[in-house]
Amino acid sequence: MTTGLRRRVQGTRAPAPTETQGDMTDDFTELPDDAQDTAAAGDAPRRTAVVAEDESLIRMDIVETLTEAGFDVIAAVGDGESAIEKTRELRPDVVILDVKMPQTDGVTAAEKIGEENLAPVVMLTAFSQSELVERARDAGAMAYVVKPFTPADLLPAVEIAISRHQQIVQLESEIADLGERFETRKRVDRAKGLLQTNMGLSEPDAFRWIQKTSMDRRLTMREVADAVVDQLGGQGKD
Repeated sequence: MTTGLRRRVQGTRAPAPTETQGDMTDDFTELPDDAQDTAAAGDAPRRTAVVAEDESLIRMDIVETLTEAGFDVIAAVGDGESAIEKTRELRPDVVILDVKMPQTDGVTAAEKIGEENLAPVVMLTAFSQSELVERARDAGAMAYVVKPFTPADLLPAVEIAISRHQQIVQLESEIADLGERFETRKRVDRAKGLLQTNMGLSEPDAFRWIQKTSMDRRLTMREVADAVVDQLGGQGKD
């Protein structure tokens, strides 16, 4: 069905687009040797992560989980301010933040990281922190994980956060105006949801379909999203 939809999209024409906290050294986790090794020659570069969690045992578990999954954990800290500093300095592929931490909490750290578009953020939260979860979403966190969690909970959330952040970067590279960026992001999100519901695509596949159609038809992603909404938005309604 996506082939037929792509043909209908073709009818729209447009020009081609585009440490560290000095007085809290006990809050730092000694990273395992294999977490600091660079990738072997010829291998794909390891993705990098910054972890911020004030409970040292949980922090070590997260570092171990990410390392075993192929990430290079380049900083592991115990407060939000250090997380911001390390993210600015190291520009990791993903940041894992606990919601409640000393000095600067995880939500405030996520806000600052998001404002500067430094990296995707995964929030760690507890069942009793539903209000903080809403704040984290508003702050721009790409995914969140509820404690207690397992690697099977954490790793998919990390992948979702990275994927969503890449989508946003792609959209923003196409559009210079901030207001236009926000509106385009909303429209692409709407189109992705319709493709997921009507075509049975996953979120990453829906985004890739929009992206590929944009390139194939020499349209902007917003124009493709608008066409998807026009074609599929009314389905299921009387």
